[in-house]
Amino acid sequence: MKDQILQTLHDLRAYALAKGVEATFLYHEEDSYLMRFANSAISLNTNEHLIRLDITAYKGRQRASYSLITALGNRKEMQQGVDIAAEMVEHAQPLSYDPTVPVYTESFSDESAFDPALAMLSNEARLAYFNQASAGLETDEVQLSGVFSCGWTIFAQINTRSEHTQYFKASDAQITIVLSHTGLKWEVIAEQSAQHQDDLKPDALHDDLAFLVDHYQHDTPQQLPLGTYDIVFGPAATAEMLGMMGYIGYSGGAMKRGFSFLNENQVGQCVFSPQFTLVDDPTRRETFPFQRDMMGIARHPYPIFTEGVFQGFIWSQDDADEFGAQPTGHTVPHRSIVMGGGNVTAGTLRELVAMPRENDILYIPYLHYMNIVNPSKGLVTASSRFGALLLKKDGSIVVPYNVRLTQSLLNVFGDKVAWLSQEQVAYNTSSSYGARNPRATIVPALIQVNGLEISHSNSSY
Repeated sequence: MKDQILQTLHDLRAYALAKGVEATFLYHEEDSYLMRFANSAISLNTNEHLIRLDITAYKGRQRASYSLITALGNRKEMQQGVDIAAEMVEHAQPLSYDPTVPVYTESFSDESAFDPALAMLSNEARLAYFNQASAGLETDEVQLSGVFSCGWTIFAQINTRSEHTQYFKASDAQITIVLSHTGLKWEVIAEQSAQHQDDLKPDALHDDLAFLVDHYQHDTPQQLPLGTYDIVFGPAATAEMLGMMGYIGYSGGAMKRGFSFLNENQVGQCVFSPQFTLVDDPTRRETFPFQRDMMGIARHPYPIFTEGVFQGFIWSQDDADEFGAQPTGHTVPHRSIVMGGGNVTAGTLRELVAMPRENDILYIPYLHYMNIVNPSKGLVTASSRFGALLLKKDGSIVVPYNVRLTQSLLNVFGDKVAWLSQEQVAYNTSSSYGARNPRATIVPALIQVNGLEISHSNSSY
């Protein structure tokens, strides 16, 4: 299949050259499987195999793109796509800068993040996973829902500037299991990301769910009073906040457009806690990495923050072209963000509960509907959901109703950071919309941040 894909791209390149069209080609193929559960039963079990072809034509500062869903053997349809892109570029509004068309100096292929056993996981295996992860936890009132998504993805490229190609193939799985009470309306969640079949650990999800269900069934629910709390975030919450930082923090294009809480004067300055280190690390297979970017730049671990000190902005090729900067190898479908761990051995909720504590601790594993309030201040808002707990200093545990946090990322990852877990977790941040593009962020299993204010507190689930 790989040879056929690359030959197809070579043929399209030859067609474009014969037509006098300068063009780039991005081939995307996915084989996706989805098993969905609702009301303790399978509600959907489906799969799809899709091929997308993105064709971008160039004429000086004019640029136009045309995309189609096609089949690998349908050369005529693909050639028609080239003709359409060529016609579109004639009428495109010129850019204010010269866009770069990559010149690949060698062909590159990377299938190191592909595991056929995970990519082709059977229906029986997915169902067995769910049964093992939820065994003994369902009742007439506590029902199961969730998804098991898995598959494989191919990205392949060529352009008219060079006969060389780039080819990437990866496998992935994303599992979400929710147990909810039909009457009381509480919900608890456990999630897992996998790049290899060995990453699938249903017993770990069962342990998390069993612990939360026990407390939600037996501990007292409570509306929390407004005020400041010492908060421990789980990996889902931390990864979502880092995702927002990627939009409104260290992106050079966002900074130049006034959509960032960082500026060029802060490079080399201590911005966050000395405990905070953030790297874009394409050597970590758990992140479904790209070891070359779409422009052919070799990617290596790229420090963004080191012990709180801002190392510099990242630049995609197009942003670099527009603002006269140097691209940093970040023209990629997704980054491989890794937040460094700390020195606390607790890495699970059970271990957190067992730790001695001088104050009440609010545990928030998941932040729901996060959004940007003010990008120039790093201000975001989200509500807790799916399994929050209030760990009282006297050793008791309370189930809190959902609360809302409206905080600057400068506070969350700044001097208020108390500690980080040694253990790191790959949290899957893949979107279920659009073309398959598996991604994950590696974060400490737990982080404690002291003195964060709750802006709203619900009076019920």
